[in-house]
Formats: sequence, C-alpha cells, structure tokens
Amino acid sequence: MDKKERNIWGPKMVQLVTAVRLLARPNGATAQELAIELELSKRTVYRILETLEVLIGGPLDKVQGVLQKEVRNKFPQGFTLNLPLTELSGLTVPELMALFALRMNAGLFRGSVISADIDSAFEKISNALSPEAKSVLERYSTLFISVPKTPKDYSGHDETIEELSMAILGRKTCRITYTTFAEEEIREKTYDINPLHFFERDGGLYVFVVVPYFGDIRLLAVERIKSIEMSEKEFSWPTNFAPEALLHKAFGLYWDDPLTVKIKFPASQARYIRERKWAEQQSIDELPDGSIVLTMETSGGYEIKRWVLSFGSDAELLEPPRLRAEITREIEAFSKIYFEH
Repeated sequence: MDKKERNIWGPKMVQLVTAVRLLARPNGATAQELAIELELSKRTVYRILETLEVLIGGPLDKVQGVLQKEVRNKFPQGFTLNLPLTELSGLTVPELMALFALRMNAGLFRGSVISADIDSAFEKISNALSPEAKSVLERYSTLFISVPKTPKDYSGHDETIEELSMAILGRKTCRITYTTFAEEEIREKTYDINPLHFFERDGGLYVFVVVPYFGDIRLLAVERIKSIEMSEKEFSWPTNFAPEALLHKAFGLYWDDPLTVKIKFPASQARYIRERKWAEQQSIDELPDGSIVLTMETSGGYEIKRWVLSFGSDAELLEPPRLRAEITREIEAFSKIYFEH
C-alpha cells in the first residue's frame, strides 16, 4: 500500500479476531487479560467488547471470577459461528472471520477468473453457515473496507496470471512480449524472463523477474504482458533476493542507488508529515518557526521528485543537489506552460 495511505484496518482486524479467540475459551477472558494480550489500553478493550456485542446482536456473558474481582467475559452459552460440518472442514470462528475479512480486500482480482473462484468458494461457505452465523460474519467483514484508488482492470488477463503463477511455482523460464512506454513512443519487446514473485501496489499487480540476458532483477506490470509462453527450462532462485526488503527500501515502485533525501515542510504540513512513516529509515527535525525537515534513507529518485512536486509550494527539497536541480528544471517548465500562454 502507498506510504501516503498506510493500511490502518489490518491491525484492527487482527485485534478483533484475537479477542474472539480469547473470548471463545471455556473461561472467556477478563478485560485485563485482553489488554495484555492485545497490547491495548482497557478503554480500547471495552470498545472492542462493545463492537463484538453489536456483531452478535446481544450482550456477552459476564461471570464474576472466583479468585479475582475482575469480571470474565465470554460468548453466551450455545452461541457459535462454527460450520455445521466443523469436524470435516476444521474451520474455527477466528479462521472464518479472517476469511471474510480477506474477501473484502480482494478487489485487485475483480473482473478476473480468480474473483469468480473467490465468490464461488464463499458461496459454498455461506451455504454451510447458519443464518445467524452468516449475518454476523457479513457484518464483521464490512467493518473495514480497503478500496484502492484507480484500480487496474485485470479482466482478460487470467491466462497471463495463471501462466506466471505456474512458472513461479515450477521455477520455469518464460518468453514474453511486453509493452514499454519510452517517452511518447510505445514499444513491444519480446524476451525471456525468470518470474520470481507477485506483489500488489495501489490496485495494480506486478511481478519481480530476472531477465537472463542482462542478469538483473526488474519489475513488470502484469497488464503490460501481451503474450507469455512457459518453457521447460528451469532456473535457480537468485541469491540474496528478498522482495519485502527491496520494496521497503524503495519510496514507490522504482528503486535505484540508495540516497539521502532532505525535504522541508512548513508548519501547516508538519502534523500531516509526522502522522506517517514515509521510509524505513527516517528522522524529523523541528525548526523554531514550526516547520520541519524530513530526512529519509531511501531510493527511487523519480518518485521522490514527483512526490515533492505534488505538495506545490508546501515542500522544498534541500538534498540531494542533483534531485533539487531536476525539480528546479521541472518548475521552470511549469512556468513556461502556465505563464507564456
């Protein structure tokens, strides 16, 4: 997810599912136990308990502890969300909640055969649920909704996604035809790739690949792959390739040599900048007039430049000098467009 729009619903989902797991125990759980386990204040724990009572449509059972004064909370006797075929399916209440939460965030695959498979799977689960259980889970799943901005349409790309998936699992080299945008020119190139890893960003599906001819790791947009054919040739996983670490180091989708970036923001933007973590390694220096300087160790100079320019006059890139010079040229180009016509 874009660092400007960090996912805040995920931890809340985890807290709710963990609370359900604790309250489903024979002895339930006290507010203190929940606070310790969830690493939350008691005030927040009471809010979670209230949320769960809304979800189940009634109060939790409250039992006075024998050896302690604090009340133990538990689900009402006989209340269950388990499937009628629980022994066969093996699904627990927290597992069901997690599945319904994930379904609400499957928008990336909307319009593809994967989306149809997801809908089919949940129809089977829903048919096995009691009306009470189905109602509770559907209400739970709508607590937090993640909607990517400008999501890409992957209808018609099912075969590409499936072929890439099989190639990644089998570590097979593929020959692809890929569309590139070079300035105003659109080109199609055909070459071999060793596909390594899918990942999602801002409603788009991307794949890390090694291009054997060059030997380097590249990033491809799945929708730009116009044709793909998997070969029988196997490849070896590149040493020291850690996709999560690579993505954390980059500011966006592009990465290059590491650089230290310093950006000054006025007091009016200071609170917004402090609210988020923009890079794995960052620091914020306060200035006497209320403005701040954000220092980041990252990569992806192009996206840094684009991000700084998006703030208009509310951001000034101080370092590195090369990137500052590029932004200066961009501003001069803007001036010609807006003031010479």
